Amino acid sequence: MTDRDETEARIRDLIDPFNKKGVAISGDTRFAQDLEWDSLTVMDFVASVEDEFDILISMNRAAEIETVDQLVDAVRQLEGER
Repeated sequence: MTDRDETEARIRDLIDPFNKKGVAISGDTRFAQDLEWDSLTVMDFVASVEDEFDILISMNRAAEIETVDQLVDAVRQLEGER
């Protein structure tokens, strides 16, 4: 398993408690459209990602992240900046 795969697996685990509709998660899964998350859910989820990976995601950056793959890439980049 590559580092990216490990990061994606950890993010999928974090999505599970927020995935109330049981949507199948893929790299193309969109948080707002596919999972139907409102802004409060997104904020709670971002906080859980920040805690899990010990990173900070700016509000501007979070607003640009629409899919699981984009989030994985952002987390990996932010981890590299530490």
